[in-house]
Amino acid sequence: MLDRILLKVEKPGRYVGGEYNQVNKDWGSVSTHIALAFPDIYDIGLSNLGLAILYDIINKQSDMLAERVYHPWKDMEEQMRTGDIPLYALESKQPVRNFDILGLSLPYETLYTNALNLLDLAGIPISASERTINDPLVIAGGHACFNPEPMSPFIDAFVIGEGEEVILEIAKVYQEWKFSGFPKIKLLKKLSTIWGVYIPSFYHPVYRSDGTLESHQTSSPDLPSVIQKRIVPVLPPPPTNFLVPSINIVHNRVTVEIMRGCTRGCRFCHAGMVNRPIRERPVDEIVEAIDKAIASTGYEEVGLLSLSSSDYRHIVELINEVSEKFVNKKLTIALPSLRIESFSLDLLESLKGSRQGGFTLAPEAATEKMRNTINKPISSEQLLAVTREIYERGWQTIKLYFMIGLPGETNEDVLAISNLCKQVMRIGHQVMGRRASLNVSVGTFVPKPHTPFQWEPVNTPEQIQEKQELLRKTMKGPGIKFNWTDPKETILEALLSRGDRRLGEVIFTAWKNGAKFDAWHESDHSDIWFQAFKECKLDPDFYTYRVRCEDEIFPWDMIDPGISKKFLWHEYQNSQKELITSDCRQSCHACGIIPSVTRQVNYEKTRDWFCPVNEKGTKG
Repeated sequence: MLDRILLKVEKPGRYVGGEYNQVNKDWGSVSTHIALAFPDIYDIGLSNLGLAILYDIINKQSDMLAERVYHPWKDMEEQMRTGDIPLYALESKQPVRNFDILGLSLPYETLYTNALNLLDLAGIPISASERTINDPLVIAGGHACFNPEPMSPFIDAFVIGEGEEVILEIAKVYQEWKFSGFPKIKLLKKLSTIWGVYIPSFYHPVYRSDGTLESHQTSSPDLPSVIQKRIVPVLPPPPTNFLVPSINIVHNRVTVEIMRGCTRGCRFCHAGMVNRPIRERPVDEIVEAIDKAIASTGYEEVGLLSLSSSDYRHIVELINEVSEKFVNKKLTIALPSLRIESFSLDLLESLKGSRQGGFTLAPEAATEKMRNTINKPISSEQLLAVTREIYERGWQTIKLYFMIGLPGETNEDVLAISNLCKQVMRIGHQVMGRRASLNVSVGTFVPKPHTPFQWEPVNTPEQIQEKQELLRKTMKGPGIKFNWTDPKETILEALLSRGDRRLGEVIFTAWKNGAKFDAWHESDHSDIWFQAFKECKLDPDFYTYRVRCEDEIFPWDMIDPGISKKFLWHEYQNSQKELITSDCRQSCHACGIIPSVTRQVNYEKTRDWFCPVNEKGTKG
């Protein structure tokens, strides 16, 4: 049956598995079967480093196996539903419902309806309360899970934070329970004792008459009132046996995480807050991993992953070693967005030997006022000097990221983006003429949980459109390419990222009415979403355009990311005063991360972390 329907779909290579480096274990020889699912298509999901790490870790265990699941594209879904073919894992073709554990990756909120659709295609009850001991245990992890409440009705257990260690602890608890004969609640109770695991069915929000939260109540006094994020004190060796896809995907390359965490403290940045503290991998470990990965895959590109590669202390040494070691392989070195503050001529010189398509820089704002507000203290002069150096060394394309809709922003701040980009382009034309190009990407700010701006509202669609129109009229000139975010996408992201448990009904209703692939620009389901809010008798404006007071209880307050709410409020006040908070490498600002984490792990393991505090949480 599968062979017949694959002839009717676009890119059948998405659904057959069998890739080079795929791990194939005998189903009957292991006791625990784990399906790792990314709720988007194969082309995107295969590049996800988080799932690659878990796939590697689990399959190294003799009594466990991990297999992969991706969401089928619309043509394949239609064939599966028509032919009554349940969603299956690529390695063994076993139906997902036959697995013991289903692990969902939720890196961003617009995957929520796809996650529900994936459960439905697998024949697994969507509501966690309707599942029995015969259904897989459904767990979820990823950055979106730092506010787990909107998806709480559908998930048995959330992993808050980093998954390298906790995934095996969850699997071992499952193994002990599986043949015990105990009811599922016993399994959930045991899981709730694992650091970083949140069982939503044990927690109950209580609302005031105005719709705000009064409290989070637990179903038992022995449950923790706050769930601390899971941290990996020392990064384990990175995976090297990457799967080589049968079709072209988003990123055909080796990816090595060189550093985790950030000390900059950008006030809008969710990842920069929740990934603290910084942990760096040694240069020799990174080079060895690249060597093994290139040998095992044949890839000719390596991505050095971190929130900012130029903040990695040994970045120049690393680039030089990689360039020297792989000089005959013509290896392309890909770096994510680089910080202008830590950008150096040495880094530029070290990259000259590699094949590099362009540079990505993220100034975010174009005026001193807005940079002070968001705590990104760079000057326009710095940006212009860096772009000149890039063009002069032969790179033809620069990509700049900016953001509109930030707190306190005026039209003058918006227009400054266009003016700055024109200055960059003038430099490019002076240096290399018409060959110079500039790609400008302007996103819209969404106030994320666990950031200093979590008290802020999002701009209305009308405000966003006005600012985008200003940029469209002024961001013109030869060599400039301008991209922006649809205001509807911004509002949906804000609704889902800032929602409470009541949004679970909205998500379900929107999915039932046809919403899916909401992360895709081509998919505009805004009418479906707002109709779902209406059916569920919830006001979307309550979640988006309302300023929060200092002591409001947020839906995500039962999650402790290691950064204290007191610190975040202080940073919010600093933003309104346009005050800069220095990099954590320069001085400690008592954010709370070290006291929070050292209560859970051996302090000896934290001595290489970049936080200038001692074990008592005071400045060292």
